[in-house]
Amino acid sequence: MAVKIRLARHGAKKRPYYRVVVCDGRMPRDGRYIEEIGRYNPLTNPKTIDINLEKVDEWVSKGAQPSSAVSHLVDVVRNGQPVVEKKAKLSKKAAAKAAAAKADAE
Repeated sequence: MAVKIRLARHGAKKRPYYRVVVCDGRMPRDGRYIEEIGRYNPLTNPKTIDINLEKVDEWVSKGAQPSSAVSHLVDVVRNGQPVVEKKAKLSKKAAAKAAAAKADAE
């Protein structure tokens, strides 16, 4: 049995809320899980991350593989870093329009 540590999505439509769970890798994303070891709410400001690091270490020592998202969240909790969101870059066309609008304003 391949055990994974991953996020299970809960909450309403367009209002995501995640649980950090330990589950069999063959189960569906929101399906049956072995144990819940944390929570993550991306909608609060600042984002709420509540993960039991002792349980994470215990399951990793037993051979559980954390997903990339869970690995990132665990690193954030251990280092105390805030979650940084990537900002979208303007396309060339939009950047040209913005530059033209700025030039017209001056």
